[in-house]
Amino acid sequence: MSGNNDVVVVSALRTPFGKFGGALKDVAGVELAAHVIHEVLLRVDCAPETVDEVYMGTCVPAETGVLAPVVARQALLAAGLPDETVSVTLDRACCSSLTAVQMAWRSITLGEADVAIAVGAENLSRVPHVMPQLRWGARMGHVTLDEPLQMKYPRHAPVAVDSGLIGLEHGIGREDLDAWAYRSQMRYQAALKAGKVAQEVAPLTLQTRKGEVTFASDEFPRPDTTMEKLAALPTVYGSPTVTAGNAPGLDAGATAILLMSRAYAESHGFPVLATINCCASVAGDPRDIVTIPAKAIAKAVKKLGLSVDDLDLIEINEAFAAMPLVSTQLLGDGDAEKVEALRDRTNVNGGAIAIGHPVGASGARILMTLILELGRRGGGRGAASICGGLGQGDCVIVSV
Repeated sequence: MSGNNDVVVVSALRTPFGKFGGALKDVAGVELAAHVIHEVLLRVDCAPETVDEVYMGTCVPAETGVLAPVVARQALLAAGLPDETVSVTLDRACCSSLTAVQMAWRSITLGEADVAIAVGAENLSRVPHVMPQLRWGARMGHVTLDEPLQMKYPRHAPVAVDSGLIGLEHGIGREDLDAWAYRSQMRYQAALKAGKVAQEVAPLTLQTRKGEVTFASDEFPRPDTTMEKLAALPTVYGSPTVTAGNAPGLDAGATAILLMSRAYAESHGFPVLATINCCASVAGDPRDIVTIPAKAIAKAVKKLGLSVDDLDLIEINEAFAAMPLVSTQLLGDGDAEKVEALRDRTNVNGGAIAIGHPVGASGARILMTLILELGRRGGGRGAASICGGLGQGDCVIVSV
């Protein structure tokens, strides 16, 4: 091992994100993960046999379509990595791929690995219905198909309901959510026109009835969004404020981050995109999920002896618009001027409301977006934070 436990990111990319029932509806999450694992290595000419470990986050492994577990193992083998490559499959809800980054960071920090890949993948178009009665047979009477995509938890309200209610408790109403959603869509369009999105994306070749086609663009963004259209949408799942317009879709995609010890990267001539300064995880009351990204960021900056004022950019996953709005309000201590300054540098290229939210892939996606934007701005420090089901959260702070 190198002996230098400074952890750096040398390559990062994602697939284009597909909408629910869109171009990727028949592509298993394992295939998406294998694609980005292969491409993240190819972009920096890193040999597959140099990878010590692969950590993969995914929330619905049943959608792989091959009805087999250990999807990280499946993905790395499909990507052409050696049989000897060690892997872990993990589920921490929407945090999963950012947790994968944290696990890779820990392994390299401890000197257990020099090269690791953190990957996340999900295809919510392929999530199967569930029929619990089928295993032992159903006698007389109706059988029921359960719908996992409603994202309800036993003994807990739907996340959309909690997000809306807690947002209202913090003074953030429907119009605020719609305004943030509009901002997300427009900022994404500006980033797209500036060529920023293309830096992130590794196009896919898809087999269709008409032959091979190249899938190179996100499907979910809505460039024709207006505040009037957003205001006309009904709320969903019984939420007081959440609509299909101020929340992301049920999307498909994968993201991969290639991490190395600094000594290994520099001695082998790999480009250093960013240094990981700190990782932090939190958990709290499931009902308070909209506050979790703020708590994760606060914990991370405290570990470094910093404050949020030391962050040049922030990425907060837009699981719902309430997440960045409530979290920036908490981070700004309710000071209107400070809160607005924080929001100005949060999700500067749009977020999941525009791009999409394939849940297993989103944590790594926001980290990649953060790193690339800091690089375009000549450097700085930033935080990527995401909440996950039942009140979990992760944050990674990087410097470029």
